[in-house]
Amino acid sequence: MNERPSQEEYAAFYEGYIHLVPEGNVIELLQKQAERVESAIRALSEEQADYRYDEGKWSVKEVFGHLIDNERIMSGRLLRIARGDKTSLPGYDQDTLMEGHPFEAYSVVDLAEEYAAVRYSTIVLLRRLSPEAWMRMGQVNDNTASTRSIAYVITGHELHHLSVLRDRYDVQI
Repeated sequence: MNERPSQEEYAAFYEGYIHLVPEGNVIELLQKQAERVESAIRALSEEQADYRYDEGKWSVKEVFGHLIDNERIMSGRLLRIARGDKTSLPGYDQDTLMEGHPFEAYSVVDLAEEYAAVRYSTIVLLRRLSPEAWMRMGQVNDNTASTRSIAYVITGHELHHLSVLRDRYDVQI
């Protein structure tokens, strides 16, 4: 899928993420992103992965955990919309999810393994979509969303957090 979603296909909240995504095939972008991210996770020491740049901020492990959680949720939404489910899908609270799971107990290897599995699942799902499925529309958190917009949000959301990891955590990605 090479066509960017139009503004009518997503909530205004997601515009910043979608605009971070470079031109090109979104599936190929996700694959390249996965290679870089998994490699970066595996290169971290446990001490680096536990780093927080300020009190009350997520650790590096928790940022990657958030990316994993978000991709699982967004992929589930994507699947349902792509298959024609017209049920209005709920939002989610990222802080509640973070409080509910101990990512700090993960090893770097555990984190890389889970990230890779989730991303692989997303890519396989996207590869099997028909052209019609990419264009299907649904409702997420009382907003319109297309299948392709969600794929772009997954990509752009990760790009946003990778920038934060580089700038505030000094993680080399």
